[in-house]
Amino acid sequence: MSPRRNRPKTRGQSSEPPADLADDRVRRGIGGVQQYQDGEWMVRSIFGGAAVKTYRCPGCMQEIRPGVAHIVAWPADERGDETDRRHWHTGCWRARDRRGPAVERSRNAPRYG
Repeated sequence: MSPRRNRPKTRGQSSEPPADLADDRVRRGIGGVQQYQDGEWMVRSIFGGAAVKTYRCPGCMQEIRPGVAHIVAWPADERGDETDRRHWHTGCWRARDRRGPAVERSRNAPRYG
C-alpha cells in the first residue's frame, strides 16, 4: 500500500508560480513596511542569488559582496525616491537601534578624543 497524499493532485494546474513571476520575486526580494524609533521604513530582503553588485553597509561601513543576502531600506514616506535606498547587512539592520552612529575615520585619525 502506498502512503496517503495530504493534498489532492490538481489536473492541469501547477502549484508553482509562472517562471517570470518567480524570477521577479528573486530579483526584487520580499518587501514590507517596518516601524522603528525613527519612523516607518520600507524594507526589502534581497536573496543571495539576486545580489550582483558590491554595496557599503551604513551600519558597519563594510562591503556587502555579491552573492550575500542583505536588506534594502528606505523611508516609507518617499517610496519613489531611489536616492534614499541603503543596502544593509541583515544583522546591522536589526541592531541599528542598539548602536551609535558609525563614524568613518581615515587611517591617520586618532581613535579616541
